[in-house]
Amino acid sequence: MAPTPSRGKPTIVMDARFTRMDHHDGISRYGASLIEAVAPYANVTMLIHDERQLALLPDLPWVKINSPLSPLELFVSRHVNKLGADLVFCPMQTMGSWGRKYPLVLTLHDLIYYVHPTPPGFLPAPVRVLWRLYHKAYWPQRLLLNRANVVATISQTTLGLMRAHKLTKRPIQIVGNAPQGGRPPRDPAVTPEKTLTYMGSFMPYKNVETLIRGMAGLPDFTLNLLSRITPDRRAELEAIVPSGSKVVFHNGVTDAEYDELLLRTTALVTLSKAEGYGLPLVEAMALGTPVVVADTEIFREVGGSAAYYVPADSPEDFAAAVRGLADHEKWATSSLASVARAATFTWDASARELLAIAEELRR
Repeated sequence: MAPTPSRGKPTIVMDARFTRMDHHDGISRYGASLIEAVAPYANVTMLIHDERQLALLPDLPWVKINSPLSPLELFVSRHVNKLGADLVFCPMQTMGSWGRKYPLVLTLHDLIYYVHPTPPGFLPAPVRVLWRLYHKAYWPQRLLLNRANVVATISQTTLGLMRAHKLTKRPIQIVGNAPQGGRPPRDPAVTPEKTLTYMGSFMPYKNVETLIRGMAGLPDFTLNLLSRITPDRRAELEAIVPSGSKVVFHNGVTDAEYDELLLRTTALVTLSKAEGYGLPLVEAMALGTPVVVADTEIFREVGGSAAYYVPADSPEDFAAAVRGLADHEKWATSSLASVARAATFTWDASARELLAIAEELRR
């Protein structure tokens, strides 16, 4: 059961300004899903900066304010103070806090960009410059996080890194990620297609090159690369496709198309070397699709005993793991184990985690 507030439902303001306009990325989906899950238990108001964001958000009260990338972000509390929130939750760590009169939870998803400093391509050029400078040292992160009452993160792996680098003096709580749900898992008795599915960006640390090279050992399989990709990056990757291998660049798919591919494919695959969580793993497992992934701490946290782990830089081991799934009995067993593992992650549990923080801060 959800926590029982001592003074009625808490009033929670959820910062939805990182929601995309046309399709979700990881942060956008996380924020929108958490808002929807919290809404039955609290009086929720969303912050947006563009009404087009509402197409990807639940039907809840909202207030339009400045973009989180605007210089006006320094003074955002002038707007938020008027909302009388028991708690303000931001799915990032960058929300302005000067002059605030409300409890604040900021979120840090991962520490990827300290090791892999290339900024996300959608950011404006001046912000990308600041991004690189910001990740040259840990002290700017500490300044941001210490402005909150509580810092949230999405995995034990990231929590451990935050503590190891002493990123905040504030309490750290996990408000986890989860699959969308809604569609039943596939029938494990039905033989899958000889296809493999990759969902993720094409940034260097995602290590898509090793997936492509591994296709040399999988001549009967097709690798579907689903995400949007720039022409230059596509040309780089096409140049290393082994002779005779089948690699398809989809350059973006809808959520429905993504689900349909997952319900047919042999496995979701990723050899990414750094993640804060690994949402595509859970999305695939929830539909009964096995996953073949890099042997990293975060993927072991998410995949448990259901996933197949291979060295990130070994195309040969990757190909061998996929060939092992050609045995249908083994594949069917893995499909059932994947569904069971994914069921341990739910948005309702994440909502309760945030409600518990709200109740603690109301005391």
